[in-house]
Amino acid sequence: MERETPPNGAETVGTVVAWYDANARDLPWRRPGTSAWAVLVSEFMLQQTPVERVREPWARWLERWPTPADLAATPSGEAVRAWGRLGYPRRALRLHGAAVAITERFGGEVPADLDDLRSLPGVGSYTAAAVASFAFGRRAVVLDTNVRRVLVRLHAGEAYPGATPTRAETAVAEAYLPDEPALAARWAVASMELGAVVCTARRPRCDACPVADRCAWRHAGHPAWDGPPRRGQTYEGTDRQCRGALLAVLRSSDEPVDDAELTRAWPDAVQRERALGSLVHDGLVVPARAAGMLTDERRWALPGGPGAGVAGP
Repeated sequence: MERETPPNGAETVGTVVAWYDANARDLPWRRPGTSAWAVLVSEFMLQQTPVERVREPWARWLERWPTPADLAATPSGEAVRAWGRLGYPRRALRLHGAAVAITERFGGEVPADLDDLRSLPGVGSYTAAAVASFAFGRRAVVLDTNVRRVLVRLHAGEAYPGATPTRAETAVAEAYLPDEPALAARWAVASMELGAVVCTARRPRCDACPVADRCAWRHAGHPAWDGPPRRGQTYEGTDRQCRGALLAVLRSSDEPVDDAELTRAWPDAVQRERALGSLVHDGLVVPARAAGMLTDERRWALPGGPGAGVAGP
């Protein structure tokens, strides 16, 4: 069965791409000549993290590890250390795992095939499509939060998409996607940019939108979201904040740290133990003992660091 093209679909694509060409932000991972590895690193870092927080860590990361093989040859704990305060540090372990897989299974070159990309640790459908599109110019349905919001407003007249993409939503995205790979890749990045800077979640700038005249949500009078409450993320006092505080201590030390140092970072013993246990479970922290240590005091380290993996009593 032939793919159904939305009304004015080709015109919409052309308008958004032209808008992007005139208004796109200068993001280093979008520049011509950027390697597929650099694009993959950017996609890991940009998950749930604002663009401006990613620029400098991305540049430092690639200066230190310009290829997957460079990262794969480094202990995973160094990836966690270099991740710094980007948040959600399990991404660092997964990126390290992806580098190892690329080195061992693909000769050190990021694969272009969607199935091969999805086989890498930490790479799901969105990231695979984004790398295939942005790094290799492939035709792929790239559905991040921004693109989904643009399409659900433009096509369905709703304020927000659901929690996860539905088959119907994916079908709409496929219908808008141009057949020509190069144009499809331009549409992917352009629609993402439109959602990031104009068709935003909280304060959409409809007056600046190049396709406002054909937006179903605008024509319907901007109806409010009638789905489940959209809760903002909290951070202060959470286990996530506690985990970050403990990891900051470990990242700042080249040697295993003891419980006293972690206590100074987070005095609440119950929450500290819970957060520490979750860090160990996630592989971000390992029990350690210093050489020649005679006490029963617990010590902790990043994976692959000095004393790491030598369990205490």
